Amino acid sequence: MSKNIKIALDAMGGDNAPEIVINGAELIKQRLPHIDLVFVGDEAQIRGFLAQTKHLGNAEVLHAVDAVSPDDTASQAVRRGKTTSMWLAIAEVADGRADAVVSAGNTGALMAMAKLQLRTMPGVTRPAIAGLLPSEKDIVCMLDLGANLEVDEENMVQFALMGQAFYHSLTEKERPVVGLLNVGEEEQKGHEYLRLASQELSNPDLGVNYYGFIEGSDLVKGDVDVVVADGFSGNIALKTAEGVARLLSSFLRRSFTSSILSKLGYLLARSSMKELRRKMDPRLYNGAVFLGLNGIAVKSHGGTDALGFSNAIDVAANLIDHGFIPDVSSAIEKAALIREKRKLSDVE
Repeated sequence: MSKNIKIALDAMGGDNAPEIVINGAELIKQRLPHIDLVFVGDEAQIRGFLAQTKHLGNAEVLHAVDAVSPDDTASQAVRRGKTTSMWLAIAEVADGRADAVVSAGNTGALMAMAKLQLRTMPGVTRPAIAGLLPSEKDIVCMLDLGANLEVDEENMVQFALMGQAFYHSLTEKERPVVGLLNVGEEEQKGHEYLRLASQELSNPDLGVNYYGFIEGSDLVKGDVDVVVADGFSGNIALKTAEGVARLLSSFLRRSFTSSILSKLGYLLARSSMKELRRKMDPRLYNGAVFLGLNGIAVKSHGGTDALGFSNAIDVAANLIDHGFIPDVSSAIEKAALIREKRKLSDVE
């Protein structure tokens, strides 16, 4: 990290707020002491928990009289709007007082409020939700995870550009490998918009390290760093992967407790099992990001603990520190110029 940054936290969002939010902030403050945090929510509750921390006693608190409910629809949350901790936390970014916002609250409400206040970046047709998955080689970024159920080839190309910049900001990998999720690897397979997007991404002038089509079974192989999908397919793929991970954990628990010999086997393999649990720990991959907005908004899982929330803050800090917004803006502008040149060439 190279500069002081400020992050607004929706202290009332999530299953165990504000305690988990503050405990997560305490963890990140120990790792990244230069980060300034502003807690938005019920000031009396927040001050009570802050008093129990070692590193956050003098943290800034912005009082909010209301909070978005997990059961609120996006429209209901927006109508209540300016009195909620979520709205006011986003406003800190929109008004330039903070560099990013992190919330574990209602996903639909956060997306709607962030789009209203931060607005879409110039040239971006649709924002997308990006998240992280473990793979055989390294972490994988996947988008869109549900913001856009219907897309066209321009949306997919922009998702690829935004995902590439996102992955670079988090890992500093210079040329992340990008793949399109499809029903097969062959060029003739899939919807027309996928085939057209693939043609555009293959253009070397675009600057994308494009792998080609990948199938669902390839998601966690690690051959690609960024998986691009429409929101419908991406959300199903993510939920399927999460379900398989839970199934695997359940099978392992049953296997190692089924008999005396299996319990002995667990003792012998304990160190390996501990490493496996660490690699599959969802808290380490917590922090989905709304890409394509004029500001950084990170969504933490609502049921995470302090470690998970601290990682969501860490994601926001990395995006700020590595100039994610300017990188995306430059890539989108470049893609628009290439598209315009191609249209002119087709006319001639």
